[in-house]
Amino acid sequence: MRAIVIGGTGATGMPLVSQLLADKDITAVVSLVRNPSREPHEKLNEVKVDFENLQDYADIIYGDLAFSCLGTTLKDAGGKKEQWHIDYDYVHAFAQIAKGNEVPTFVLLSAQGADANAFFFYSKLKGKLEDAIKKLDFEHLVIARPSMLIRPNSKRMGERIGVVMLNFFNKLDLFKKQQPLHVEKVAYALRIAGKSVLEVVEIIGVKDILALNK
Repeated sequence: MRAIVIGGTGATGMPLVSQLLADKDITAVVSLVRNPSREPHEKLNEVKVDFENLQDYADIIYGDLAFSCLGTTLKDAGGKKEQWHIDYDYVHAFAQIAKGNEVPTFVLLSAQGADANAFFFYSKLKGKLEDAIKKLDFEHLVIARPSMLIRPNSKRMGERIGVVMLNFFNKLDLFKKQQPLHVEKVAYALRIAGKSVLEVVEIIGVKDILALNK
């Protein structure tokens, strides 16, 4: 199986690419990145791309599985317009090319609370993106909606505090749906769900991600 990934240098994308490279069912991994950073691997083709002109790379966006772990924060993007451009426009363009090249399975890393009609910007962004990709009618679409992510050596103080607080409440059997998830577990769920066609459109939340890791 040939896998294509965007967002492969991010918190979840990095372990996903590593897991794909170790997966015996995966024969080749193409990772589209702004800045190549990984050690050479016989299965890996890490390609530096200009996401503003992703169509220029359409000839390598083909295979059996397409994964999108691409995403940024409002702070890192510099504003809502910029974040929408990265999180929505880039990902949608990638999905359109993959569909045009008859990639059967698309796996999207979304977020808990994604809703096109949501009041909050981030939830609305993710919901709109989900809806747009659903309309492309992939043979198999997986949408993952994890809660807060546990990232190794995270420097985001708010994120670190949030994880500690949620873990505390989880021990009291509270806010179970908001249970923080380690990025390795999320990556594992993306890979396994992508390879296992159970439904045409699968939406996997916290409970499903944990179940796939058992």
